[in-house]
Amino acid sequence: MHEQRNTKQKQVIEMMLKQAGRPLLPKELLGKAQESLPQLGVATVFRTLKKMVDEGTAKIVCLPGDSPRYEPSDLTHHHHFKCSECEGVFDLNGCPGHFEKLLPEGFQLTDHEITLFGRCTDCAIHYS
Repeated sequence: MHEQRNTKQKQVIEMMLKQAGRPLLPKELLGKAQESLPQLGVATVFRTLKKMVDEGTAKIVCLPGDSPRYEPSDLTHHHHFKCSECEGVFDLNGCPGHFEKLLPEGFQLTDHEITLFGRCTDCAIHYS
């Protein structure tokens, strides 16, 4: 019986992470998941996220000076936009690429991450 409940909790957490369409903080994920499972606790969310990362079904999104957020690992390569007002993080489609041209001679690029900052649509309306 206890195992089935944990499975239900994991299913809801996975579903909420996929439906969000953007990287979420654990507390954001908890709030969304509690709509379906009001008894869900933050410790379960952290345990489930760790398990999902270990399994390869979720990945950690680390932005400079920010707490880790999580998103499904099956997304195509993309970058992020962080709202300076509400602090929400949103996915950006595509990548400008060709960063090798920026490197000094002899350097080798192994990975990159671009984060743009500004105001999301909702916050921009309030500051117009």
